[in-house]
Amino acid sequence: MATTATLIPEVTRPRTRTEPRYARPALILITAVAALLFAWDIGQSQYHPFYADAVRSMAGSWKAFAYGSFDPGNTITLDKLPGFLWPQALSARLFGFHAWALTLPQVVEGVLSVLVLYRAVRRWAGVDAGLLAAGFLALTPVVAGLFRTSVEDPAFLLLLLLAADATQRAAREARLRTLLMAGVWVGLAFQAKMLEAFAVLPALALVYLVSAPTALRRRTVHLALAGAVTLAVSASWMLLVTLTPAADRPYVDGSTNNSAVSMVVGYNFLNRFSAVGMDAADTGSVSAVQGGGVAHGGGGAHGAAQGHGAGRGQEHGRTAQRAGGWGGSDGGWTKLVAGPMAAEAGWFYPLALAALGLGLQQRRRMPRTDPLRAGLLLWGSWFAVFFLVLSAGSVGGHTYYMGVIAAPLAALGGAGTVLLWRAYRSGGRTAWVLPATVAVTAGWGASLAAGYPAFLPLLAPAALLLGLASVVLLSLPLLRGRGMGGARAGLAVGLAAMLVAPAAWTASVLDPAYGHSAMGAVGPPARHLMGFLPTAATSATSATGRQGAARTPAAVNAFASAMRASGTLTDSQDALLAYTRAHRDGARYLFATTNWALASPYILATGDPVLPIGGFTNQAPSPTLGALQREVGAGALRYVLLGDGTSGLFGGRPAGGSATTAAARATAWVSGSCQPVPPSAYGGGVAGTKLYHCV
Repeated sequence: MATTATLIPEVTRPRTRTEPRYARPALILITAVAALLFAWDIGQSQYHPFYADAVRSMAGSWKAFAYGSFDPGNTITLDKLPGFLWPQALSARLFGFHAWALTLPQVVEGVLSVLVLYRAVRRWAGVDAGLLAAGFLALTPVVAGLFRTSVEDPAFLLLLLLAADATQRAAREARLRTLLMAGVWVGLAFQAKMLEAFAVLPALALVYLVSAPTALRRRTVHLALAGAVTLAVSASWMLLVTLTPAADRPYVDGSTNNSAVSMVVGYNFLNRFSAVGMDAADTGSVSAVQGGGVAHGGGGAHGAAQGHGAGRGQEHGRTAQRAGGWGGSDGGWTKLVAGPMAAEAGWFYPLALAALGLGLQQRRRMPRTDPLRAGLLLWGSWFAVFFLVLSAGSVGGHTYYMGVIAAPLAALGGAGTVLLWRAYRSGGRTAWVLPATVAVTAGWGASLAAGYPAFLPLLAPAALLLGLASVVLLSLPLLRGRGMGGARAGLAVGLAAMLVAPAAWTASVLDPAYGHSAMGAVGPPARHLMGFLPTAATSATSATGRQGAARTPAAVNAFASAMRASGTLTDSQDALLAYTRAHRDGARYLFATTNWALASPYILATGDPVLPIGGFTNQAPSPTLGALQREVGAGALRYVLLGDGTSGLFGGRPAGGSATTAAARATAWVSGSCQPVPPSAYGGGVAGTKLYHCV
């Protein structure tokens, strides 16, 4: 370790000081390790089918790119804002449509996130703290999984880190331009993850309001201007959609009234907080079940499951069901401190909390503008707000949501290690905080690792033994009351004790069996659907995967099948595709489907204009039955592919019953008014589906 002179700089120390010689090589090494973890086996990346379908559409049409169309025909958008997919679509345009090309932007975003965190913490707490924070982030399991996926959170986390870094710089010198830039970063983060981006605003505002070296009135004006910039950038896409005539753009999925506001506020925000009394019923949004069980809607996702694969049971650890399951309990208020969510991101809880407590206590009498205390407030309040938001909301097994927890833990952990070491060398009662923190953090890590005894069974004992050795080495000088012999070794062993378990989980991405979870899970949870086995499926799963598949709910099987999409069609799907192409006769659409999962393989493999009905939940009224009939009458649509089941993907049953959905109405009309195509005409048919000819 470095000497104490380089650990935490005094605020009066010149900012132009030379960095230690080891700083750049150490940062290069950390960055290289991060890049290796994020990019390893990128050639075997998996598609996230729903998002990959949209990227396929967006890469082929600038209109689809702007609006985030799910389908190449530009009939319906994603049920999210499309900002996080723009880098993927550009990558697909540049390198071609491949799974690795869709993953590559997230790898870059991950490496940049590590570097931005290093820069932010270095400016706040010194070089050593920055290096430790970057290392902690890179070795947090969920981070390694997060930046290997094709979802919203990689871009979201990078943009929030840029906002935090800009705010810290603005607060040091009361610089308005830099604070406005922080507002731009938050607004761009909104394009990636919508209203969740605003959860960081209390932390940013608090730091500037408390510590910027200018008058209170000026600080308030600066924050108001930055807030206006944030709102302007955040609302830009919604304003574009709102001002564009509905006939000239895709329908907004997630809404029942074709409104971007309904999709953002109701569907993607209020729906996720139904457990705490929030209600999206009057917002014009689709009412989707979030982590509360598999519900049913019209459209035949069960058919998708049968036609495109069956779910497979997987082995699981003792805690695999305790938090965030899909189809079972969401884990409630404890999901972030128990089970898979904690094991993916929460290894440094004790270290971060100890650093926060000690740091605030030590800096309580410093001037208002003290930058070290400002940094503690920033990262501590970031952590507290997001911890509360994710605890109250539904996560539904989406492991990658935890990236916003991992970042402040890494920042506090890096700076905290340096802070604790400084307090240790100063002597007195606070010197004992370091060995106590090492003991608690190592013990906490061992308890998380012990929840998965089949995965590296010696991991928990190793963490405990290293923790014990560190405590002994750190305690002996304090007990003797003289000298620091063995203290540095104790600190090094303590770092190993705190890092050995999360680092081992993170390194599991190098194993193909653990390295390609579409939900960002790493380690044992990566072997399960969405990182977690649904409760119903778990209880029925036997040692043989086929038996578990037979007892898994149909909608779970359908989703599992879709998530295993390869981007290639089966022989039977190829035959159906060839038949509809040959008999298209100038129609705008190749065929329609009553489920996005039925349309997905064909869009993913070919980019052909397949018309999905009902959106992601099967509940969006797009197209309406009347619109569908008009498309058929105008010759724009000649074929409809129906699934033969009634279990919907994700959608909750609407109040009036499944027959009220657009997909269900379309199914009833097609079944009664269109002519079934004999399966023998297209190679025997696709299992679980029926093709109809409509005129």
